[in-house]
Amino acid sequence: MSVAEQIAAAQKPLLEASALPGWCYTSETFFQAELTEIHRRTWCFVGRVEELAPGDWRAIETVGGPALLVRDGAGTLRAFANICRHRGSILCEGHGHNASALVCPYHAWSYGLDGRLIGAPDMQRTLDFDRAAHGLLPIRLETWGGFVFLNYDNTAPSLLDHLGTLPAVLAGHRPEDMVCTWRYDVDCRCNWKLLVENALEAYHTAIVHARTVGPQREALPETSANWLNLQVLSDTSIAVLGAKPPFPPIPTLSAEARQGTYFTMILPGVQFACAQDCIWWLAMRPVAADRTALSIGGCFPRGTVALPDFAEQAARYYDRWQRVADEDVGMLEKQQTALASLLYRPGRLSWRDALVHEVHRWVLARLPAEALAGG
Repeated sequence: MSVAEQIAAAQKPLLEASALPGWCYTSETFFQAELTEIHRRTWCFVGRVEELAPGDWRAIETVGGPALLVRDGAGTLRAFANICRHRGSILCEGHGHNASALVCPYHAWSYGLDGRLIGAPDMQRTLDFDRAAHGLLPIRLETWGGFVFLNYDNTAPSLLDHLGTLPAVLAGHRPEDMVCTWRYDVDCRCNWKLLVENALEAYHTAIVHARTVGPQREALPETSANWLNLQVLSDTSIAVLGAKPPFPPIPTLSAEARQGTYFTMILPGVQFACAQDCIWWLAMRPVAADRTALSIGGCFPRGTVALPDFAEQAARYYDRWQRVADEDVGMLEKQQTALASLLYRPGRLSWRDALVHEVHRWVLARLPAEALAGG
């Protein structure tokens, strides 16, 4: 089958379609096209607003390079490229609190938390040096529901336009009133799309997660814009293993939300899993064609966090989230190896691959013809 025929087969209606060719997961050319045309032009999730108090900063890695999240003394949250404007040194590493300035460790250029250059030693002899033109480079930042997103394309639609109907569907979960209480990062030796695909189907759960979550029944609620939604049906929260969840359900949930957990996917690569009592996320940051940085975090309503036994009971949720993620990653790393085989040929899709198919079509529709010419 020719390259053109392979791409055409992946774009057919679901029950006629095949999976993507293996080179869509292994080709450096294809991967670079995805970075340029998709990841650096759309919104990427980087954390929660309550994680930074006034005076705090945090260095993070993004699809556009090293970045800084900074909250100034007045409470304004900003994002900047994490590079000194002198000769490009990394400005900050890790995180800090109660800062009044950010000082480069190389030549001690210093910046206010609003990004202004406030100190530049030994620049007195430099002709026409304009401090105002050498502040930190801002990165577009917008928030929804307490979640922080960045975008390297200043011409891209707003975050709310990108999310479409998602905020309305999740309004009953009241994410703006939640608190992040747990984080877990995994370096995955697989392509980012494998993580996205896996997160949008319950086909594998009875097999890969036989000893944890087991088989699941799903529904596919309607979505719009750039998000997808798989709802795993259950009368109680599946965010914790065991018979009965220890935390109360969120009282403001819609009737539909009470029927099960929404496994949403904001394309290209952030999932908010919204159960009846909490939200946890999986954010996929592409690093290479065969490597992805996976960030997982968990949020609970403030009232739940205030419960006297919260820490003890929440540990059960963290255990479930980490164990299931590790099971998935182990399987996907093996799949990545198989996709590089000379003998791999795309198989046909199942009705349970409906959202996987939507991901394939969404990605292919955003890439130029030369990227679809084969690896």
